[in-house]
Amino acid sequence: MRERAKDPQRLADILQAIDNVFQYVGEATMDEFVADGMRYHAVVYNIMIIGEAANMLTFEFREEHPSTPWKQITGMRNFLVHGYHQVEKDIVWKVIEDDLHQLREQVVKYQEEIGKIELN
Repeated sequence: MRERAKDPQRLADILQAIDNVFQYVGEATMDEFVADGMRYHAVVYNIMIIGEAANMLTFEFREEHPSTPWKQITGMRNFLVHGYHQVEKDIVWKVIEDDLHQLREQVVKYQEEIGKIELN
């Protein structure tokens, strides 16, 4: 069951997984990234964590924050888990390059909002 009290931890899990991705990718180019199987799989695992944590956020929280593409985030997790044999590495790279920076900014903002609400 999804509990509102667990939303802050889910956001922290998302943020940690995003930071892990950026740490693992480092300054690597796409070719270097996909050539390093351990690095690639560590990143894919953390993208799955992002999707699972997003899925475990309460429906109310996700509805209150419609600017974040929650369905696409959880859909990516499902695709990586269930369609692992079809994953194109350039799609994973695109998520890293195009999506995670913005998601990180949004999650930090949501954490700040929750902190202000809890302080009141």
